[in-house]
Amino acid sequence: MKIKPEGSADLGDGHYQNPILHADYSDPDIVCVGDDIYMVASSFNHIPGLPVLHSRDLVNWTLVNHVVPRINYPAYDSVQPGKGVWAPSIRYHNGLFWVFYSMPDEGIFMSYTADPLKAWSEPHCIKAVKGWIDPCPFWDDDGRAWLVHAFAHSRSGIKHQLQLCEMSSDATSLLDDGRIIFDGSVSHPTVEGPKVYKRHGGYYIFAPAGGVESGWQTVLRSRHITGPYEARDVLHQGTSKVNGPHQGGWVELKSGECWFVHFQDAAHAGRIVHLQPMRWNDNGWPEIGAEVDAEGLGQPVAVHAKPAGCPSGLPCASQTSDDFAQGRYGLQWQWQANPQRDWLKPSAAGLRLACFPFGPRSLYDTPQLLLQKFSSPQFTVTTCLTPYFTRDGEQSGLIVYGERYGAVSVCQQNGENVLVFDFGWMSDKGELSQRRTVLTALQRGQAVFVRVKVLSRGVCHFSFKQEEGEGWKAIGPQFAASAGKWVGAKIGIYSASSAVNAGAGYGEFAYFDMQAD
Repeated sequence: MKIKPEGSADLGDGHYQNPILHADYSDPDIVCVGDDIYMVASSFNHIPGLPVLHSRDLVNWTLVNHVVPRINYPAYDSVQPGKGVWAPSIRYHNGLFWVFYSMPDEGIFMSYTADPLKAWSEPHCIKAVKGWIDPCPFWDDDGRAWLVHAFAHSRSGIKHQLQLCEMSSDATSLLDDGRIIFDGSVSHPTVEGPKVYKRHGGYYIFAPAGGVESGWQTVLRSRHITGPYEARDVLHQGTSKVNGPHQGGWVELKSGECWFVHFQDAAHAGRIVHLQPMRWNDNGWPEIGAEVDAEGLGQPVAVHAKPAGCPSGLPCASQTSDDFAQGRYGLQWQWQANPQRDWLKPSAAGLRLACFPFGPRSLYDTPQLLLQKFSSPQFTVTTCLTPYFTRDGEQSGLIVYGERYGAVSVCQQNGENVLVFDFGWMSDKGELSQRRTVLTALQRGQAVFVRVKVLSRGVCHFSFKQEEGEGWKAIGPQFAASAGKWVGAKIGIYSASSAVNAGAGYGEFAYFDMQAD
């Protein structure tokens, strides 16, 4: 069996290797309807939010939509790191696809659609409450509906309990204040991300425990939705390289095969997605992964046969590169906050980003950064930027962004254009430090090519050139990317200005080319 480079999931010989998505799709959940499989994931403060991915074989995925085009709270017009859309669940009920998600400071929300590729309903707040997270709905055979959720310790002081609420059948409201159905204070001091299922008359709740970096998967089981529940740990790191393994969901295919998707925290790469084979033993407990021991604990697989009986199709790769046809950008891009209409200028070819003001602390909290996920362990990004500036303080460039950021950009200073390297980092105390290096003078209106090569350790090598045929000039020092708040590092483009009355100047990006190495 030939193993492809890390980041390539489909091995082309009937097998796959993990991760199936080497990209930051945190807290994945999954549903299968016919031959179509859909996955949703957290998006936090990035807009559009709550991505929807589609697959036919659980291995090859395409980003097809977002549930939340904007977050309709004024605070999200500015950057809110780590807030926003947390841990969604997706279900199919009564001919509709339903997505439930939490915003830890605002409450529990739901949205639905008949077609996941089209517009979703306006998100509806089921309960305005702080600190309730990770909601999962369940419609029972008797017509009653329920919601299970966890708690955010940062808002509620609780991180070891799961709560069950009865819900109206139309999912518009909760009918009670809820009851605690599991308390892991002794055995499972952190438990979150519950996903509820029914099988052979029994109720099962899959929930990760022990924390993101070093925890495990637990399954709760009861004969009644209200409990009492018995717990069994079913998946841990074991001797594998997969720390965690964390939150995910179970899916049963038309063939009857069962599979489990979950994420692994991979530092600057974000929370990458793995696929595990799953079976049910004679005692009615799930077995996940490989090398299941006498206690029912399995560990993640590195390579495995692909799901059987899935429709054949060509392997597909995550969307990355963009030629910005008709001046538009693809689904892979997200803003740092709710987008404003005038951030983009009309263009027949290339993307024109208007130079609107920086955030209060410069690049770190600038809302109009247009970013996408790291999509492979090593890759190279190249773009061509032409500045059309009107005043000093305007700049446009290529940025690698997290709680540390590095950016190479064209900036107008004293009526002239210069190429600069900006570096910043946010401390644990919330203190932002920044540094700028002027690299070289440029002619006014001259296009410049900017490139960054990202290595597997997150080390980034920036370079530039001023003419198509010339060699690349290295920019030093090398930059070490870092994760953001609950998310992996991102990469993208931007235009900004130090002027309050900005917006006249812009940077035009001819393309964004990302190639896995």
